[in-house]
Amino acid sequence: MRNTLGIKLIFVILSMVSLFGCGEEKKLLTVGKVDITKYAGTWFEIARLPNSFEKSLNCVSATYSLRKDGKIDVVNAGFKKGKVRKEIKGQAWVPNKAENAKLKVQFFWPFAGNYWILALDSIYMSALVGDPSRKYLWILSKSKQMEKVQYKSFLQIAKEKGFDVSKLILVDQSCSN
Repeated sequence: MRNTLGIKLIFVILSMVSLFGCGEEKKLLTVGKVDITKYAGTWFEIARLPNSFEKSLNCVSATYSLRKDGKIDVVNAGFKKGKVRKEIKGQAWVPNKAENAKLKVQFFWPFAGNYWILALDSIYMSALVGDPSRKYLWILSKSKQMEKVQYKSFLQIAKEKGFDVSKLILVDQSCSN
C-alpha cells in the first residue's frame, strides 16, 4: 500500500512539472559554430543581468580550460565588496556537437545551466552569452574593458533577442588583485 502511494505521488509530481514547469520559451538563436579552442581562456565580465549567485561581486572573471575528454574546466572568480576573493569550479560541455554554441555548465551536481553564445566577435575577444529563459545574460571580454561601439552592439543584439537590457549591471573590473 505504501509503495503504491509513493508511486502515485511521484506520478503526480512528474505530471505537474510537465504541465507547469516546462513552459515554451521564445526561440533564442545563437552564433553558428564556435571554435572552442579559440574560445578557451579568461573572460572578464563587463555587464550582467542581476542574479543571486553573483550578488555584490565585482572583478568577475571566468577561465575556460579544455580537457582531454572534450569537456571544459570552468573557474569563476570575483571579489565580494572588492576585498574577499570568491571562486567556484565547475565544468562545461557541448550536449549536441551540431550546435556547439549551446553549452551546459555545471557547478553543483545534478544542476546544470545553459551557456549559450549569442554573439561573438571574429577574433574571439568579446562575447554575449545568455539563457533561453532570458533571465541570465553576460557581456564578456578577454580584456577588462570593452570598446563602447562593441558594447552598444551587444546591447542592441540582446535587446533584439528579448533580454531586458535596462536591468544590466556594469561590473567593476578595477580591483588591483
